[in-house]
Amino acid sequence: MDPILVPRPEGLFCPAGGFFIDPVRPVARALVTHGHADHARAGHGAVMATAQTLDIMALRYGAGFTENRQTYDGPVRIGDVTVSFHPAGHVLGSAQIAVTGVQGRVVVSGDYSRVPNAACAPFEPVPCDIFVTEATFGLPVFRHPDPLDEIAKLLASVRAQPDRAHLVGAYALGKAQRVIMLLRQAGYDGPIHIHGALQKLCEYHISQGIALGDLRPATLERGRKPDFAGAIVLAPPSAFAATWAQRFPDPVICFASGWMQVRARARQRGVELPLVISDHVDWPDLTRTITELDPAQVWVTHGREDAVMRWCSLNGRAAHPLRLIGYEDEAE
Repeated sequence: MDPILVPRPEGLFCPAGGFFIDPVRPVARALVTHGHADHARAGHGAVMATAQTLDIMALRYGAGFTENRQTYDGPVRIGDVTVSFHPAGHVLGSAQIAVTGVQGRVVVSGDYSRVPNAACAPFEPVPCDIFVTEATFGLPVFRHPDPLDEIAKLLASVRAQPDRAHLVGAYALGKAQRVIMLLRQAGYDGPIHIHGALQKLCEYHISQGIALGDLRPATLERGRKPDFAGAIVLAPPSAFAATWAQRFPDPVICFASGWMQVRARARQRGVELPLVISDHVDWPDLTRTITELDPAQVWVTHGREDAVMRWCSLNGRAAHPLRLIGYEDEAE
């Protein structure tokens, strides 16, 4: 009897259902956990995902990103397995995908987070026989601080340096909206300026009931002198290497990412104010999730597999490294 899921070059494949989960190459039928580009690619024959993920894929790739969109709307039978989607707490629309067959249930978590995030639905623990976990921050050194404490650092810097704009690097899907919502939770109700690359996704979040507040374009009319003193400006990290960033005189360069815990990464990016804000599980939450779910097997993918494998071994848990290629850290 074939296992429920098997790793192939294209990604995780379900023989009994004839589909792939988050394939890295075009396939006939794909189930997609969330809209980040390392998980959601264009060119598949059919894509099943949450309605929000399908909308986000259309915003990013165009309406013709697939021949057939299939919106998940409750458990569905595909071939000889039953598939269900469950919130992952990562970004808007993100889901874990549970595949249940006669051999048991496998849960593919995609990218996930256990920390409350006002920009998306919270993580839902799903009992399973096999849990497929990411390991982006799968080392004991990664212990993320309270994100509101990081936002407090940003606001303190804004108050202390009112003549300088604070440019915050944040990925367009998920991280930018998370930072905005954290600012609102911290009591900041002033305007937040956003790079044009963030506009469509911010507008989509607003349409989904995420109250981002007063957002204004970080643009200037031709011939006008820049006037962003004391402003908070969000932009994708790629914008910091472009001429766009040069319009701001003596800005405070910030970057919101779990990787900002690594000082060398902050220095390499020229970051003056690192903000350790992650949309992935850190080491305590990763190991806590495995302990709570108590699966018979743990499959580890895209990240620091060896440390997680070692922890599982020391705790008497069967674990297997998938070593899938093609998953990056866009969400960070």
